[in-house]
Amino acid sequence: MGVLDTDRRVFALAFARMADSLGNSFLIVVLPSYVASVVGEGGAEVAGASLSTTLLIGIVLSLFGFLNSGLQPLTGRLSDRFGRRRAFVLAGLAVLGVGSAGYPFADSYAALAGLRALQGIGAALTIPATVALVNEVGDAAERGGNFGVFNTFRLIGFGVGPLVAGGVKEAYGFDTAFAVAVVGAALGFLLVVLLVEDPTETRAAAADDVELSVTGDDTLLDPVFTLGVATVVMAMGIALFATLEGQINERLNQTTFLFGVQFGAAVLANVVFQIPIGNASDRYGRRLFVLGGLVLLIPSTLVQGFVTTSVGMIVARTVQGLAVALVFPVSLALAGDLAGEGQSGSTLSILTTGFGLGTAIGPLVSGVLAGIGYVAPFAFVAGLGVLALVLVYTQVSDPDAGDEPPEPAADPTPRE
Repeated sequence: MGVLDTDRRVFALAFARMADSLGNSFLIVVLPSYVASVVGEGGAEVAGASLSTTLLIGIVLSLFGFLNSGLQPLTGRLSDRFGRRRAFVLAGLAVLGVGSAGYPFADSYAALAGLRALQGIGAALTIPATVALVNEVGDAAERGGNFGVFNTFRLIGFGVGPLVAGGVKEAYGFDTAFAVAVVGAALGFLLVVLLVEDPTETRAAAADDVELSVTGDDTLLDPVFTLGVATVVMAMGIALFATLEGQINERLNQTTFLFGVQFGAAVLANVVFQIPIGNASDRYGRRLFVLGGLVLLIPSTLVQGFVTTSVGMIVARTVQGLAVALVFPVSLALAGDLAGEGQSGSTLSILTTGFGLGTAIGPLVSGVLAGIGYVAPFAFVAGLGVLALVLVYTQVSDPDAGDEPPEPAADPTPRE
């Protein structure tokens, strides 16, 4: 399936997620300095405790991630029960936009924390329902390609936002930066309103009793839960890098610019390879690609603790980005293949929750283990990667075909 053959509804969801991701990534860059401007450099007293400005900023940023990840299984389950994905997506985008619009009026730390928590709830409403829609609006034979397109545009939005956020804030001020985030949510809302409807099958299959399990019927662990564990490890491997900026720059004797290039190399590789890998998984089966991604993830993560040149780190991060492109969109497609009728929201939320938890845990793990030694964070996550590889190899197979690839898809029908 070529990109231009993608269902227009998938494109609409992808562009909506790109616009929303761009707006949210603006906030990641802008909020730390805005929090500092509200509470001052001396910090503030919260619940009787005196907290530093740095810690207060960290709490605000973490609120979004932990609420987002923690609530996704619930919101995914509710979208299954009501069979109304679009309503959840629109509600979440509206909440995200309201939160961004409220920042210019927040004059206390409590207000800032409340707005960021509100946005975490908004993201939790939007993400599981969106990936469930991507799963349901296309054919199973095109599911990998659809998730490749969706994740590619999401990453483009998330990657572009930080590049321009600082410049917008410096040139036009905080209010304009927050306005960009509001516009991103509004544009996503409009695209979904105009171009996306719940499939009739989704409404008809609304599940009253959604059951998810850690254990499998024929395996020790449930295959989707296993893919969720692999997703946590994969996300940790990408996220631990940012915390170690100072140590990496010192070790490699490089500038912040080169660190940015290395950070971006993983994102760029992810963007470039997701669509062709997703399409290939539709043709040749999912499991092989997930296993291949984990095989690449292990050495590409570990070697980052040993490289001694900036070019070596760029290569390692590029391979790591390729590994993520092999694991994440294909895991989403495989989970979609395994999802019961009317259970896409609950099933896929396991993976989206895993990704959010991995990106939240990764920096914490690297911050703690870096005290043991420079190599320790990379070695720890690489070791978890070995465990994830063994689990996927033993607990996951392509549905309805054992380990055999599905038949190639027939020529697609004309798109709407």
